[in-house]
Amino acid sequence: MSELTNNEIVIQGITSDGRTFRPSDWAERLSGALSTFGEDHRMNYSPYVRPTTIKGIKCVVVEKKLQEEQPATFAFLMSFASGNDLQVIDGDALNAQT
Repeated sequence: MSELTNNEIVIQGITSDGRTFRPSDWAERLSGALSTFGEDHRMNYSPYVRPTTIKGIKCVVVEKKLQEEQPATFAFLMSFASGNDLQVIDGDALNAQT
């Protein structure tokens, strides 16, 4: 895992009561919804959102800059997290837990 920064927020695929969020590919699906296709006809994730796995938990890393660059997209992601009772944590705070 690469080091997270205080410029990032992590949506963890675990609910407030500790259950694993399903489906298992939710992070890729959510990140894919914000992706584009390049000239090479390959999918490219947004520079602000990427799926990853941290300590065996599927996560989506969100750059805080997205909030100012694309506020509606940022609100969508935070609404998704809230609506699905997913844990949201600051990147630095998550680093401190390791």
